[in-house]
Amino acid sequence: MQILAIAAAMAAVCALHPIPMHGARHRGDLFSIALGISSPSYQKYSRALNSPVFTSLVPVGLFIAIGFLAARLEWIRAASVKDLSNLVFMVLTPALLFRTMSTVHIETLDFGPVGIYFVAAALVFAATLALQGFATLAAARALAYTFGNTIMIGVPLIGLAFGEAGLVTLFTLISVHALVLLTGATVVFEMAAARERAHTPGQPKPHMLRTVLQAVKNGILHPVPLPIIIGLLFAQTGLALPTVVDKPLQLLGQALGPLALLLVGVTLAFSKVGSNFRPALRVALIKSLVFPLVLGSLGMALGFGGPALAVLVVTASLPIGANVFLFAQRYNVAEAEVTASIAVSTAMALVTLPVVMFLVSRFVTA
Repeated sequence: MQILAIAAAMAAVCALHPIPMHGARHRGDLFSIALGISSPSYQKYSRALNSPVFTSLVPVGLFIAIGFLAARLEWIRAASVKDLSNLVFMVLTPALLFRTMSTVHIETLDFGPVGIYFVAAALVFAATLALQGFATLAAARALAYTFGNTIMIGVPLIGLAFGEAGLVTLFTLISVHALVLLTGATVVFEMAAARERAHTPGQPKPHMLRTVLQAVKNGILHPVPLPIIIGLLFAQTGLALPTVVDKPLQLLGQALGPLALLLVGVTLAFSKVGSNFRPALRVALIKSLVFPLVLGSLGMALGFGGPALAVLVVTASLPIGANVFLFAQRYNVAEAEVTASIAVSTAMALVTLPVVMFLVSRFVTA
């Protein structure tokens, strides 16, 4: 009876406010009229809710919040975070990267904007060392300013906001992102550490060449660049993946986004900021706002623009990547500050990413 009553009420509304079945420009619909919402107002709110920025960021924030809540409720324990991280990086990430790049031909890739990304990163890195001194502490902060979480947050966000074409641009960057930044950072860290050891009696001399070669090797034989390189090589053969291989890779790749974002929320729940909040906030602001501003300004000054530059600017605004902590831990410098910076920049991304994406939509892709 209740269903019949609702149906009768809706029929009466339709009789009083007939809705044309033709004409795509009509601004009302059954729900807006039944709820008493004026057509222009409903369309205004509908456009806002369906904007690319909003529809891309809401799932990201929602998954992070669910992961955070699950950890707080102790559904996921701190001891399992490492295992979940290995699942994301060692299984799901390679599947998505290889499958996406296995259909991309090298001649279609645009390395111009990617080159600008590294020029901007080099400028920020050099400015940090010049202002804060050539030391491992400055190197750790410079790496935090420029190295983002391109996998766990970048891949889901860029996929939602820019689609397959945006992912190709992102993966083009990712294919050399860790190799270039981490190898360059290794050289800087080693030189800074050698300089510090030179003033410390009894410390051994570093083997610079061996360290750099090991960094290059680790940058290539890695679960992120390696499947991209293999996928590109496969694409050049002109062959297509058999369905029996392609379908499992597709399912694994689809699982990456949700699980990676849940893991970000879980990690946030177990992170401790404490007395490092102020320096962490400074680092997070430079990473999330200053670096993308430098990149966007440089790219537009050199004549670049459109979706490719937009993807890279948004990527530059991503929270700090976990590899920065590994460097801080290895060189025993600013570990607490870097850990706090990763947590603060990730939480702050819920505010800074919408700002950057809005500005990109107005000035870069317009």
